[in-house]
Amino acid sequence: MSRLAAVRLSHFLPSLLLLSGGMLAGGLPSLSEFFTSLFNVLPTLLLLLGGTFCLVYGRQRELFLLLVLYLGYFLLDIQLDHYRAEGRVRDDAALVFHLCSVLLPLLYGLYAAWRERTHLLQDLVARAAVLLAVGGVALALAQRYPQALLQWLAVIRWPSLHGEWMSLVQLAYPLFLLGFIVLLVQYLRAPRPLHAAQLLGLGGLLWMLPNIFTQAHALNVMSSLVMLMLVAAVAHEAYQMAFRDELTGLPGRRALNERLQRLGRCYVIAMADVDHFKKFNDSHGHDVGDQVLRLVASQLRKIGGGGKAYRYGGEEFTLVFPGRTLEECLPHLEAVRQAVETYRLQLRDKESRPGDDQQGRRRRGRAGAGEVSVTVSMGVAERGAQQGNPEEVIKAADQALYSAKSAGRNCIRSHGQRRGAIRLNGVRA
Repeated sequence: MSRLAAVRLSHFLPSLLLLSGGMLAGGLPSLSEFFTSLFNVLPTLLLLLGGTFCLVYGRQRELFLLLVLYLGYFLLDIQLDHYRAEGRVRDDAALVFHLCSVLLPLLYGLYAAWRERTHLLQDLVARAAVLLAVGGVALALAQRYPQALLQWLAVIRWPSLHGEWMSLVQLAYPLFLLGFIVLLVQYLRAPRPLHAAQLLGLGGLLWMLPNIFTQAHALNVMSSLVMLMLVAAVAHEAYQMAFRDELTGLPGRRALNERLQRLGRCYVIAMADVDHFKKFNDSHGHDVGDQVLRLVASQLRKIGGGGKAYRYGGEEFTLVFPGRTLEECLPHLEAVRQAVETYRLQLRDKESRPGDDQQGRRRRGRAGAGEVSVTVSMGVAERGAQQGNPEEVIKAADQALYSAKSAGRNCIRSHGQRRGAIRLNGVRA
């Protein structure tokens, strides 16, 4: 499957809402006393709470992103407080602002693209060493050669590319551009909520820096919300790890258990099992077994009739139909059973995989020695007098599934059905 097929608007939506809200609130001439106080303490709270969360769960990358953002906020907030109190900027304001304009996109892009690959403690030490080295060199140069460093930062290196709209030193813009390219490529290679949040967070920094001294609350609001984007993305991914099956992309057992608590009084539950799954693994290896599970999941995901598919465990899947009767659900179950049966899974090496979906469809239309057929058996039950809660309905559906296996597999059997099974055209044999 193409990586672009994994791109989701849901990856960007929470961060887009926070970014839009930050730009709106940061541009307001005044905020209420409550929100002013909130955004004054929110960066520190997010660093402590979010940083602790990241540290406990080994999310070194996000920990250092929060730290870099907070250090930039802290240095600029000192300058801003002096400006508000005295009505003028500090003597070192220009140097600090230009250094932050250059180092923030540089360190943000570096840490955002720096994935955890080694031992956690070694990774922590390496990231801290880079931050201390860059910060130490910048501090030493700022104290030893403040004027020379300021002139070097402010020089216009590419006159033909310079514009009057540029509110930052020219050197900052190629660093932001490089960061956007790196983070965009990272997201396209591995579409994840965190990668989307990192990309939009860099956009928030680009909006924030030129507006620090012109918009009263730009620094506090946008720093808070960019940090919140990262913490929310970490929480989003933690939720996905807990509630979504990584192999198939379907909601997992925990998500199913939560859904079962909110089903109401009328519902149908079906249990689906891949036929001869152990034989696939023994004959072709676990890689092919994984392909089979993904194939079945992709077809079950298309179930109609208001149903939703879940990975129950192993080669078993659960389909839940809230507010439906057994008669309403059977045609939809039969349709998805046929879709699995008629799909031909091509076994091929990675080197011979098709380049796109159209080529894959052409190959599936040609029979070959490396082709396997997958079928599923299903058992279905609805809530009734004898099955009054979801656990009992699942147990009844499991019993019906065993009956479908005994009836020859590749069929659907409902709980309480005395004879036969629902086959290709939905009639009972």
